Amino acid sequence: MDELRRQLRDAAEAHRPDRERMLARVEQGMARDGAAARGARPGRHRVRRGISAWPRVALAAVAAAGALAVGGLAVAAIAQRPDPAPTTVPVAPPSTAGPSGSPSALPEPTSASRTPSAAPGHSSGSPSAAPSPDRPPAARPPGSRTENGPLWADGSVDPHSTDFWAQSNVTFKTREPLTALTVELHVPQTGGVRDTGHWQTLPEADFTVTVREEGGVLVYRWVLRPGRTVPTGQHVFAGQYGHDAGYRNAVGDWYRIDAATASAHPSVWGDFARTD
Repeated sequence: MDELRRQLRDAAEAHRPDRERMLARVEQGMARDGAAARGARPGRHRVRRGISAWPRVALAAVAAAGALAVGGLAVAAIAQRPDPAPTTVPVAPPSTAGPSGSPSALPEPTSASRTPSAAPGHSSGSPSAAPSPDRPPAARPPGSRTENGPLWADGSVDPHSTDFWAQSNVTFKTREPLTALTVELHVPQTGGVRDTGHWQTLPEADFTVTVREEGGVLVYRWVLRPGRTVPTGQHVFAGQYGHDAGYRNAVGDWYRIDAATASAHPSVWGDFARTD
């Protein structure tokens, strides 16, 4: 089909009407009609025949030219007709069936996708552990010891606390670098006590932080990671919590700090005073 179209297109482009030949044929036809008219009877029939001969020749010439023009247009139309669009055969998607013909099972989620995110309000450090109400609370040491070796500590309720929310600050100073450190904040359940966040002035990446309820006491615990150290100076650890409406008495709250230096293992502990 493509070869035939190409040949028709070439023929249409190569066609050139022979005008001289067409005029010669018209003149020959007129001469024949004139000769025939001269051999006929004289009178009005001869005149009428001579007059009608030219229209017949002219009509024949016009018809021939029209046929040639129509033929050329037809050839050009066939030659210029666009090729049909290729037919697209749909291909079935590859099968996800396993060797037995049944669909392959989806992969199990990884352990990382099942790890719960940190509770709202917490710092971006390690997520808090789940509550453990059955774990017995740590025994509170008798009295207070706010200074031991290179350590000094103090506990206070932040003055920005409200009748619905509070923050307890554990502040300590060390005169020597610490190679180990554990800070605990104990907040007894006095009604509606619930964790709302925590922070510290030391780098978050240096500590593992947990918040859990142990025997009716909300316990915040910061543990220095192995290989990290605490520089000399003053540092603050804070726990935030909501509670029932009204003034909350912090008389039962307490803290404890256990540390290690190159030559000793000092510990300090104490209670909280509200600062206004």
